[in-house]
Amino acid sequence: MVRPILLQFRDIYYPLLTTFGVPANLLTIVILSRGNCGLSKCISVYMVAMATADLLVMIFNVIVYHICAYHFPHSFLSYTAVCKFNIYLNSTSLNMSVWFTILFTVDRFVAICCQKFKTKYCRVRTAAALITTVSVLIYFQSIPFLFAYKFERIFNNIDWGCRPSIDFFTSPAGIGFLWLQSALAPWIPFALLLLFNSLTVRRILAASRARRGLRGHGSEIQSDPEMENRRKSIILLFSVSGSFMVLWLTAMVSSLTTGLWNTAHYRGDYKAPAYIATETGYMLMYLSSCINTCIYAATQTKFREELKKVVKSPWTLILILVKK
Repeated sequence: MVRPILLQFRDIYYPLLTTFGVPANLLTIVILSRGNCGLSKCISVYMVAMATADLLVMIFNVIVYHICAYHFPHSFLSYTAVCKFNIYLNSTSLNMSVWFTILFTVDRFVAICCQKFKTKYCRVRTAAALITTVSVLIYFQSIPFLFAYKFERIFNNIDWGCRPSIDFFTSPAGIGFLWLQSALAPWIPFALLLLFNSLTVRRILAASRARRGLRGHGSEIQSDPEMENRRKSIILLFSVSGSFMVLWLTAMVSSLTTGLWNTAHYRGDYKAPAYIATETGYMLMYLSSCINTCIYAATQTKFREELKKVVKSPWTLILILVKK
């Protein structure tokens, strides 16, 4: 029997995604940590945090869950304890990827729109404190996932598989947790991104009109260093937040309309529109966790230069060793 086309595509897509996504995020972490990209230390901290969260998504959500657990259903990953812990890590990784993007957007909003507050907020210490606080809150907020699933069967006195616990999800605590989870990832983040980006755009347009009026000639704006730096910052901000919203939109809408939240171990009709929409949404959602490197390379000249140096350095070392 011929497997559905979407399953065949999935078998190719996820390995290719990790083949690009894992090295890309590792390179991003290394390059930004060196601090030679011409970015402020505060921005670099947020971008390193985003790349780290995206790397965790690639490892736990894609490699472990959608590749290993999917293709090897009878491995140790199917032990109920391991399965529940993996679901917990899936939630924390995705939430960190989402909320670190929010922190980056808020930082750029403050830097552009709140000049008086900028010196106090846009600091490395503040960024590190916010990232740490949000990470701790996410890890605590996802703890109910460890109790929301139970074993599917018992084999040789070992609990196997994971399935939702009806007792948990029908309880007031479970209903409240589901509501909180569906709001935090990612409807509230979407609203925050739209809000802060809208306010930033309004501020930029007002500042540009005022500066154009002071300089007197619109053509001179192009040679204005301040406007050029602001333009690069805005391109980076809108590219990161815009790509995030576009790639997550399908998953949000399909999960809301179809009611499917997990397709890794789906056992229904693989040709059903609900499954196709949900699986496509997941594919695009995980793509957002490896696209930021491309954005940085496309919008930041110094990042491209550092990327070339890092990529060339192993080959340079090999050539030196060969010559010796």
